[in-house]
Amino acid sequence: MRRSRAVRAGVAASIAACAALGAAAPSAQPSVPLPDRLADTGGGRQLITAQAPRAAATSGTVTWWDRRPDGRWAKAGSAPARFGANGLVEGSRREQGTNTTPAGLYDLPFAFGVEAAPGGTSMPYRPVRDSSWWCQDNDSRAYNRWTDPRPADCRAAESEHLADYGTQYAHALVVGFNYRTPVRGRGAGIFLHVNGRAATAGCVSVPREAMRRILTWVRPEKASHIAIGTRSGVTAITRY
Repeated sequence: MRRSRAVRAGVAASIAACAALGAAAPSAQPSVPLPDRLADTGGGRQLITAQAPRAAATSGTVTWWDRRPDGRWAKAGSAPARFGANGLVEGSRREQGTNTTPAGLYDLPFAFGVEAAPGGTSMPYRPVRDSSWWCQDNDSRAYNRWTDPRPADCRAAESEHLADYGTQYAHALVVGFNYRTPVRGRGAGIFLHVNGRAATAGCVSVPREAMRRILTWVRPEKASHIAIGTRSGVTAITRY
């Protein structure tokens, strides 16, 4: 997501949950892992959840989970997270340039980084070079795509030069928001990446060591997804 200097960090339907859960008291099922309360986790054996307390929040928690042979989910790790400077919004209603994080369930197409992949990384990992850009130009055929080099129809002023963000993009995972069949004006360049100085421009960020741990944990053959949302409301990660 293209950033101002003040904010340098940073299709599928929303995640649903069983209706019975909504009628329960908040403490009725404290031991049920979050993914087990979701109607859709993407069908894979790994899931990342990125949850904020409310839609206006700029911080929350990222947790990564493994699906056990019995079908239940077990937590593999967690870390504090940052979200967009203007909070979260339903992914299908998001507008480009609003500094909001899109709530929803998304795949993870590939990883990239200014630095080399951590040892043990098995996701496809693209090295960031000086010629690497993420095109966010709505008029370009390369909209919401990695380009190396930047094509002539993708304006630099409307795109992100990845090498300029050595801290945030030391390591990153592409979030598949608006990626497979991009809708112009909905937004481009949403990643899970390393923390910058503050809230993001729409991405989800975590501390550097947590990002490295996620990259060594995630496996492409396990069809990993990320679920982004809040604890309640229209952007709820569990929908009652």
